[in-house]
Amino acid sequence: MRVSVIGGSTVADEQYRQARAVGRHLAERGHDVVCGGLSGVMEAVCRGASEADGHTIGILPGQRTTAANDYVETAIATGMGNARNVLVVMNGAAVIAVDGGTGTLSELGHALDMGRPVAGLGTHRLDSAAGGDAIEHVDTPADAVEYVESAVQ
Repeated sequence: MRVSVIGGSTVADEQYRQARAVGRHLAERGHDVVCGGLSGVMEAVCRGASEADGHTIGILPGQRTTAANDYVETAIATGMGNARNVLVVMNGAAVIAVDGGTGTLSELGHALDMGRPVAGLGTHRLDSAAGGDAIEHVDTPADAVEYVESAVQ
């Protein structure tokens, strides 16, 4: 399965470690990583997946595939700027969010509109229409991967 991983382009060491572990867990379990292809969480998740021989896909905001981080295997240039955020979440069966700012918030909104299950590691909290949080907040990278696997049956 393809899993979209979203999060900040600038992150602290702890979030980088978490995202790298998410990538590693996804690859070890046979999943492909889809992300925005740049720095921070995107680089970390691709690095972790690459280290575990996984496939990484970066959907880039600009027109140059060469802008992708060194761990992106398949770079897709869009020339769409932040409008590419919808493509990032659309191309995963589920979403894992690590930290993140306003760009991540927009991706979370798109993911929820599309009905994608979302696991969150230290990310935004969003109320669902039925009450409670629309995101499954988890404590570890392994928990995030286990949640999205169980949610996409």
